[in-house]
Amino acid sequence: MDVFRRFGGLPRTGIHDRSDMMAQAGMTAKEAAMDTLTRGMVMDGQVLVMACETTQLVQQAAKRHDLWPTAAAALGRVLSVGCLMGSFLKDAGEKIEIQIKGGGPLGAIVVDGYSDSHVRGYVDNPHVYLKKPDDPHKLDVGAAVGTAGYLRVIRDLGLKEPFTGEVALQTGEIGEDFAYYYAVSEQTPSVVSVGVLVGTDLAIRAAGALIIQLMPGASEAAISHIEQLTKDVKPISAQLDQGHDPAAVIRTLFPDYQPLATARPRFECECSKQRFADVLVTLKRSELQDMIDKDGGCETVCHFCNAHYRFSADELRALLPAARD
Repeated sequence: MDVFRRFGGLPRTGIHDRSDMMAQAGMTAKEAAMDTLTRGMVMDGQVLVMACETTQLVQQAAKRHDLWPTAAAALGRVLSVGCLMGSFLKDAGEKIEIQIKGGGPLGAIVVDGYSDSHVRGYVDNPHVYLKKPDDPHKLDVGAAVGTAGYLRVIRDLGLKEPFTGEVALQTGEIGEDFAYYYAVSEQTPSVVSVGVLVGTDLAIRAAGALIIQLMPGASEAAISHIEQLTKDVKPISAQLDQGHDPAAVIRTLFPDYQPLATARPRFECECSKQRFADVLVTLKRSELQDMIDKDGGCETVCHFCNAHYRFSADELRALLPAARD
């Protein structure tokens, strides 16, 4: 029985259009702390359910990368799933890397997720704003991502070789693609709902993800129950925008839900000026000398968080002894 095909996907999020550019104000620690993640078992252990709110971290990513609405929706959806997938890692040194490349104008989407549910990520082209042809009030994430490519998940568990799973993209809408990934690559029938609600002021009004997975040996009654529940469920971002937290969203489907684990998702990058200095010394001395002579230094940029690190000519000279001949 193909449970994935029976379930299909949960409704995708409606997104409000906006035409002005996003304000570049920073976030407070209090705002960042608002995001939450919860997961647990329901239906006598036959079903795993997890959900997260990622409104603030998606807002931070949008500001860092100067994301236009459709790019913000696409990256935000993947960041949200990355929080949930990363929460299953056991050790701080482990990492989930999600790569999506569908041939659309966004280019590649890359997200890293970690055991404490912090994430980082980027899109190749942050300036994409596409609306659905049949509904100008919704962003066309599928067209922006494309379907001529793959969704790849790389699990680095600190072993000799990472574990890699890859599937062809189905719709480019992210939720259906992850449901297909779970069904094919991990043989876990799943329902995946992702959403990013963008306000008319370009602020992220709500963002999050909900994943429901059948455990091995789940009864036909459990399968039918979940199938029925998912027919009329509201998009998760709409529920979050109404003030429901992730646990409350789950309880609309499973009233007896009790969380087994919780976390505080956040956008965080491990980059630093020292790490870029370590990369610069892998260059040839002649290359560093050219930067000194021609440019008076250099500026490096982190793809994941868009942080800029400037190296003066004197700082580059200090790196010359360690550089390659």
